[in-house]
Amino acid sequence: MVDTDGRYVYYVLPEGSAIRYGAIVGEDGQAWSGVATVGRKEEWPGWTPTEGEKRRLGPLPNYVEGGARNPMGSRALYLYAGGKDTLYRIHGTNRPEYIGHAISSGCIRLNNEDVIDLYSRVKTGATVVVLGPKQGLSRVASADSSHSN
Repeated sequence: MVDTDGRYVYYVLPEGSAIRYGAIVGEDGQAWSGVATVGRKEEWPGWTPTEGEKRRLGPLPNYVEGGARNPMGSRALYLYAGGKDTLYRIHGTNRPEYIGHAISSGCIRLNNEDVIDLYSRVKTGATVVVLGPKQGLSRVASADSSHSN
């Protein structure tokens, strides 16, 4: 589960507890939310910038090989909905100092150590729930703490 407001990814364990990873999430207007499945997984993925990214971010190469300089980081989980690639990913980052910020083009980024751990746990076909703005766990927690008796 991805809580975009809280900027966390939760891997929910069978007994109901979860492993929490800090994340970079999509900036306003770029975030995707909904239910998806992990359509495929890749180690040291390459990156093909979309036309929208090229327009927003300036001159970008058409393709970047996987590796330490690649913004996709060490692992990627490709999110599919309705049998089609959403073009959104949960992936690593070569800029871990941005964990906790909303600056991506919509993908969910984890530091490389965390995405390697998540990658080892998640199976292809797993369900991923991405909570959009004001749908997240942080909203529920803050609402609970604001109640007075």
